[in-house]
Amino acid sequence: MSTQMLTYLFVGLSFALYIGIAIWSRAGSTKDFYVAGGGVHPVVNGMATAADWMSAASFISMAGIISFIGRDGSVYLLGWTGGYVLLALLLAPYLRKFGRFTVPDFIGERYYSKTARIVAVVCLIFVSFTYVAGQMRGVGIVFSRFLEVEVNTGVIIGMAVVFMYAVLGGMKGITYTQVAQYCVLIFAYMVPAVFISIMITGNPIPQLGFGAEVNDGSGLSVLEKLDGVLMDMGFSAYTEGSKSTIDVLAITAALMFGTAGLPHVLVRFFTVPKVSDARRSAGYALAFIAILYTTAPAVASFARLNLVDTVHDTAYEDAPEWFGNWEATGLVAWQDKNNDGVMQYGAGAALSPTKPVFTDQKGSYGQRELSNQPTDSVNEVYIDRDIMVLANPEIANLPGWVIALVAAGGVAAALSTAAGLLLVISSSISHDLLKQTLMPSITDKQELLFARLAAAVAVCVAGLFGIYPPAFVAQVVAFAFGLAAASLFPAILLGIFSKRINKEGAIAGMLVGLVFTFSYIVFFKFYAPELNNAEFWLLGISPEGIGFIGMLLNIATACALSKVTAPPPLLVQDLVDDIRIPSGAGIAHNH
Repeated sequence: MSTQMLTYLFVGLSFALYIGIAIWSRAGSTKDFYVAGGGVHPVVNGMATAADWMSAASFISMAGIISFIGRDGSVYLLGWTGGYVLLALLLAPYLRKFGRFTVPDFIGERYYSKTARIVAVVCLIFVSFTYVAGQMRGVGIVFSRFLEVEVNTGVIIGMAVVFMYAVLGGMKGITYTQVAQYCVLIFAYMVPAVFISIMITGNPIPQLGFGAEVNDGSGLSVLEKLDGVLMDMGFSAYTEGSKSTIDVLAITAALMFGTAGLPHVLVRFFTVPKVSDARRSAGYALAFIAILYTTAPAVASFARLNLVDTVHDTAYEDAPEWFGNWEATGLVAWQDKNNDGVMQYGAGAALSPTKPVFTDQKGSYGQRELSNQPTDSVNEVYIDRDIMVLANPEIANLPGWVIALVAAGGVAAALSTAAGLLLVISSSISHDLLKQTLMPSITDKQELLFARLAAAVAVCVAGLFGIYPPAFVAQVVAFAFGLAAASLFPAILLGIFSKRINKEGAIAGMLVGLVFTFSYIVFFKFYAPELNNAEFWLLGISPEGIGFIGMLLNIATACALSKVTAPPPLLVQDLVDDIRIPSGAGIAHNH
């Protein structure tokens, strides 16, 4: 069977599985829709949380970023993994003890304020739509290569599948679908990693292969060989970073605290029966996540070595099959600068500004990015970072079924996170804006209807972002993390651990963090990109890391204002005490 037919088969079977699970476990009440009835087993919830956590960014992009920027890419590993640990230890058990459906629900009740709830909803919707646009675009990219359809057609197919199981099943359907998606994506990630580790080092465990000797007789380790090869081609050493220490720390902190404030992951801990189950499911999820995250550096290094071996100094007419396959998508390109018919791969811009990288709406974005770069470099090959994991099996010439499996895994990673984000958006609109604020008299049945309608509208909006991506979608990933770190995370953390923080402090803190982070990133990314360098940054911190400073400003504002205004009511102070009682391993109480 051809690779193309295998891909159709694998992706088709996985879609049938997801939709079948959604129909089997469709939601019958708002509790089913929002928190899967609150009866999910910790192991199941841990697996679903891992799938929710590992989006297209983790599956598709993370190893690609590390592959190209080397040591500096470790901030993503450190930030995202550290953020999960922070969330599991500091937030998850207490939020479960509180026993509410959503993050704005917690903020609204803890700070006894509809204004605080609405500010939280605005932050949550912005962060979630930023994320979901990238997920839908990721689905389109996977389909454009592996199913040989237009990127936009791929986005529409993805919309239809997410619509089926997010709108029908709610959290109940999404939970069990995400368990299946975790199994698909982790298998799809590990199988080629094991194959390639054996090919390059002879070690079947990628994490160990990463530090082993290359089996070419040179006696060099993987990283030593990669350093030597890249430096010979004009790149900087793979194991040396170019970012300053303060910037690395700030970016890691922004990713970490932003991750711990991401609402679509926090809501997963409302789905288990007891507080002790929230702690246990957090532990299981960390173990499931670690499988992929400890493998990513090895995948990145192996992919870069294979890329250099198959492309550099190769005649274009003898280019490997994978190059032509990806060239058709516009994510790989070659420009013969010296007219010798040979592909030269090295440091510098590959294409002149007159030759766009892409052929769809993303084209103008790629072209603008290149127009600011020197075009007199010897590099003639353009490789989009996002293809490294997806193309890795083809570059290594692995069997067709492995290539098909990776396609199914990439789609599973993007869809699992998209579904979780869409549910968070719909529950924020139906539960927090309508039921708790604007239309308190609606029935449970009406609220469920509004939740489904909100999810349907969110799917359509997300699809539009995927089909017509704003030029800044690739740039605002840092914005999403910075916004979550600067707005939601401090309000949740202080709400759990400080009885003195009141509604005035929380609202002012969220707004200060939000406005500062938003202004800083917009200024350097969009208003004055020519100033976007360490010379002009505040304290030498890049826009990717500024959310950490926004978070500190949020906390300082909240604490200072709370000291000079009236303390929270005694009922709220008792509530904070109750959330933190260690005996909370029992059944959670609703307040």
